[in-house]
Order: sequence, then structure tokens, then C-alpha cells
Amino acid sequence: MPELPEVEIRRQYLESSAMLQSIRHIDVEDRKLLTTDYATLVEQLVGRQFTCTRRVGKNLFVFTDKPGVIVRMHFGMTGDLAYYHASLDRPRFARIVFEFDSGFNLGFLCPRKFERVGLVGDVDTYLAEKKIAKDGLDISLAGLSENIRRKKSLTKPVLLDQSVVAGLGNWIVDEVLFQARIHPEQRANTLTNDQIQVLYDAIRLVLETAIHHEAIYRDFPKNFLIHVREWDTSPYNDLEAHRFCPRCGTRIERSTVGGRTTFFCPDEQVLSV
Repeated sequence: MPELPEVEIRRQYLESSAMLQSIRHIDVEDRKLLTTDYATLVEQLVGRQFTCTRRVGKNLFVFTDKPGVIVRMHFGMTGDLAYYHASLDRPRFARIVFEFDSGFNLGFLCPRKFERVGLVGDVDTYLAEKKIAKDGLDISLAGLSENIRRKKSLTKPVLLDQSVVAGLGNWIVDEVLFQARIHPEQRANTLTNDQIQVLYDAIRLVLETAIHHEAIYRDFPKNFLIHVREWDTSPYNDLEAHRFCPRCGTRIERSTVGGRTTFFCPDEQVLSV
């Protein structure tokens, strides 16, 4: 599913294509995908232009030239964007299409219909109401430390909690913990100051690496755990040849932590008590 890096790539794509063009029409194939009723969406957006964007975690906010009219996009499991000329065929799964006076369209692709589009009046108010914390690339060390230390749960589900830090999905948290050499089942409130510092640095490393490589996992550095995870989910490859820690060669363990499939190195990620 689109995680923070993928949503950041979609944000950059939208900013490079669909800005400063008057919206002529909005075609919605399935109105259940809207979090704002269709009539209001059309009333507020037709004649408006997209001016800039802001991403917080997995939420993409698109500002318009009308104050207090902001489009929120959530990409669900498989959502994407497609900018194309109106003379071309509508992309498959483009269930919401913003049509511009320029003759170009922006399609919001919803293959599995878990994606959502709607309006918000103020981003910070929306984030507070939904209890969404600072973005993984924006949160400070002090802020991360404070949020983590409030929790007595296992570190992995704590990092997945969007009220602690926004935008970290399952594979990202596994990678962050691997890079920080922290066991996914260590209690969050037992993390030392040094561990939280390393965790903070690892969050930035993983997110910035993923964005740099446009979330193409095979291009990630060889010392990333993602290569084990990707081979594990492929039915076409020899898993046994790729199940070992890229740093120490220990067999990577697979377990369930907080209800989520989890990968870690038992030699380098030792559970502290």
C-alpha cells in the first residue's frame, strides 16, 4: 500500500503537473469514495485552481486559491494519480477525475476503492481532530521522545501509531528498527535516550532513502532489510538464499508483533528487559 514515501512521490508528481489550472468539472464514478458530498465538492472547487500541497504522513492536502478550501487525498491500499490530456483514454481505475480548462485531467486512481477524497477547511485542525502527530520527516527528536515515552506498549505498534509519529507503515517500521538495532518487542517506555536518538536517525534514513529511490525497493542499499521482505513475498524466487541478515549473516526471523507480520535479526536486535 502507499506509505509515506509513495505519498510524497505522488505529492511531487501533482505539484509538477496539475498546479495553477482552473478546474472545469469533476467527474466522480463512485461517490462512496468522497468524504464530502458531491454537490459541495463541485460548488467549492469548480473555477478554483490548485496552488500548493502539503503532506502529513499518508495524507496529501492540496490547497486551492480559495482560503479554507483544501482537498484531502488518502491513497488507501493502492491509490495513485495520473495526469493526462483529455484526448487520451481515461486511465483504468480513475474513478475521480479533475478536468481542467487547459485540456488536461488529473485522475485519482482507486483500484480497490479504499481511497478517499474530500474537503477540509484547515489542515492543522483536521490533524488535531484525527489525532495525527507530526510527520516522520518533520517531528523533532524531543517530540518523538515525548510521544514514545508515554507508551508502555511494544515499540513496533507504538511506531505504527499515527498519534505518535505520522506516516510509518509496516515495512518502514521493520526497516527503522533493523537500522536502529532495536527489537520490535522492546517496551517503548524502556528505550534509552541513546536508543531514541538512533531510532530518530533511522526514521529519517529510511524515509529519505525510500523517497530518493522513488520507493523502488530493489534499488535500496544492500544493507536494508527490505530485500528480505520482498523476496519473502515473491512466489518466484528462492527464499532460502535471501533470508539472511545483510550485515551479520544471521537468519532473519519472521514473527507477528501487534498483529502485523514482522521481520528482524535476532543477533543484532536483541530484546532488552
